[in-house]
Amino acid sequence: MAHAVSGTGCENRRSVPRRLKKSERQRRILLELKLHPHVRVSDLARRFDVSTETLRRDLDSLSHEGLISRAYGGASVPTRGTYPDLTERSGARAAERARIAQAAAALVHPGETLMIDSGATMIEVARALAWRGTPCTVITNSLPVAMTLGEGAAEVILAPGAYQAAESAVTGTDTVAFLNGFRVDRCMIGAAGLTGEGPFETVRGFTAVKRAMLSRSCHTHLVLDSGKFGRTGLNHVGALDMLSSVVVETRPPADLASALHRAGVDVLIAD
Repeated sequence: MAHAVSGTGCENRRSVPRRLKKSERQRRILLELKLHPHVRVSDLARRFDVSTETLRRDLDSLSHEGLISRAYGGASVPTRGTYPDLTERSGARAAERARIAQAAAALVHPGETLMIDSGATMIEVARALAWRGTPCTVITNSLPVAMTLGEGAAEVILAPGAYQAAESAVTGTDTVAFLNGFRVDRCMIGAAGLTGEGPFETVRGFTAVKRAMLSRSCHTHLVLDSGKFGRTGLNHVGALDMLSSVVVETRPPADLASALHRAGVDVLIAD
């Protein structure tokens, strides 16, 4: 547990060890934000015995991942906003997501390795894979995905990280570092929205997880329903050319279809 910034000399002697690795330092920043709604650059720099410039880079990195909100002189916990949680999303467009998930699961060949994102659609993909009985190795940050596949033909590897109860998944620097240690055949990710700029994410912390999965996969599949067309979110995941294909239940509108075609992204329509 992180210690208070100010206090007695005894507390200061128990300060965080010097020269922490970047990932560990950022993990402790996130822990501190669980205890306090706002942290200051100067206080954290003194605690970790690094320059304020180093701390600002840490905060900029965490902000880019959607894990914190930058504020004057420091950082704060990001506001949740009005994006529905996993339970609320699971009941929406269920029939469409089931069709899309079956089409996505059909892309996986026996013996392949893959990463599966978190979210309501990804749970449907896990169910479709389990129903098909495809033997494969799955790396995921989603507890429901792991539990759905864990008793079937798939070997499941669950990533570590900070648990987000509303999403039943883990995120954070530990999660991203873990994913970056693998190279897989393909990944399946979801998104809060898709435009000609690429996919967007709304739930904090998941942007970095999606980017890691995309960067560590030979074939990259964005699996989403057509209700996400034209929507954006707080965080831009990446450009369209990061994707191999988009799996959806109906054709995108003309402008988005043209952008996908120019980027070399296949559009796979679920039957």
